[in-house]
Amino acid sequence: MRVDIIGGQAAATRTGLTVFDSAEAPADPELLDRVRSGTETADLAAPPVVLPDFCHKGKSEMPSSIAVATRGAIRPTLTDAALNCGMALAVLDVPRPSTAAVEEFYRRVRQRYPDPPRRHAELTRAEVLRAAVEGAGFAAERFGIDPADLERVEEFGRLPVEEYGGAGRARRELPWLCVQLARLRFGGIGPSTHFLELQEVEEVLEPGIAEHLGIHQGQVTVQYHNGGGVLTGQLGELYARRRAASRMLRAEMAVQKPLTHLLRPGGPAALRRRYATYFRDGCPSVPIDGDEGRRVLLAQRLAMNYGFAYRLATYASLRAYARSSFGASLRLVVDSPHNSVYEELVDGEPAFVHRHNAARAWTPEMMAGHPAFAHTGQPLLVPGTNRTSSFLCVPAPQAHRSLYTACHGTGSIIGDFERSGRSGPDPRHRHTLRFTYDRAAPRRVPQLDDAGVDAAVAILSGNGLVRPVARLRPFAVLS
Repeated sequence: MRVDIIGGQAAATRTGLTVFDSAEAPADPELLDRVRSGTETADLAAPPVVLPDFCHKGKSEMPSSIAVATRGAIRPTLTDAALNCGMALAVLDVPRPSTAAVEEFYRRVRQRYPDPPRRHAELTRAEVLRAAVEGAGFAAERFGIDPADLERVEEFGRLPVEEYGGAGRARRELPWLCVQLARLRFGGIGPSTHFLELQEVEEVLEPGIAEHLGIHQGQVTVQYHNGGGVLTGQLGELYARRRAASRMLRAEMAVQKPLTHLLRPGGPAALRRRYATYFRDGCPSVPIDGDEGRRVLLAQRLAMNYGFAYRLATYASLRAYARSSFGASLRLVVDSPHNSVYEELVDGEPAFVHRHNAARAWTPEMMAGHPAFAHTGQPLLVPGTNRTSSFLCVPAPQAHRSLYTACHGTGSIIGDFERSGRSGPDPRHRHTLRFTYDRAAPRRVPQLDDAGVDAAVAILSGNGLVRPVARLRPFAVLS
């Protein structure tokens, strides 16, 4: 099936923004103004990018589905408080399992990762520090994962921290209380927008690329979306004033933030700068030169590394439950964050690219020599909902127009299409078996047609940002 292009092939430049939308899925003007106001004092390396599925979640300072590149400074509030929230896709080597096997699989997952979570230590203090410094490599060693799987994780699951003080400074800078709380949970799925979905490859759109990635028609896939873990949210709150946080996190930070930032040496001027940066509302920039910049960059990288390790720990559990419930092996296809701050080249000069609920889309030229993705570029997951199909994509040649970024989902567009009557019931009357944390038995949820998700993906593909590789149809989900 062909994904039709909607709305032409040229992104609109609207008063300093690069906007990828269409007549059927237009960007909200009020939210566009919010992006402008949130970036107007930044030293921008390029116009901020707005992608499909542009929406605003009340807990966030900025709208979702954006990419903002700055020079000489970072702005933590341009992305999510909890860095390295992300998604992964893995494949099973058996046909679609029986309903009984699916129920057993989800029973094991809910038992391992209950909501609310159990409160007992899963890591030692030293292991928390290792996860933050070593990233996915720590999880691979801890849980017996083949190191080759790290080739499928963005940045191989680790950002180097040595230039910002390394493990020694991490040990000094990470507050004792934050580390102790991070010991309590390592890996998980969780409710709300996070999910664990079983799917079938319904349609292969790029056979050569699909074969290279190990994808074929009729294959069973496991797609999951989870956060970066306790430590990432703590560091996000510690190094910025955030709009929303749990009651426990706010109580923790009422004590920890002053201890971390206001009792440091440096005199009254440095104290005022730190107070303005970490305690006041708004989107302040943090210059990267000097010791304060190194502190923030170290914290950002520790959070990213911990998130990579956390998601790989989740993969280790899912691999075990696939074996026990399905008699199957699970192989990782791709693991990619969609809340990140990376140092990248923009117009040939170093910049910090902040992606908020948006995934990096590096082309094959940018990944020359990569052991897994040199021929495809960084694979991208563009989910629909558990009532529609999702897509596995790869970057297309014009990805530079969006700062090499694609949206991480299409849920808001699907919702708009359904409410407006442009999307309706699935013509084939398929259902998704939906598991939740608040009831033992699953429910059969009727699926929708794919009008909404197709419209969103068509904006990306019509503008030359991505190439859809395969359509994935859900048959069970935990959310």
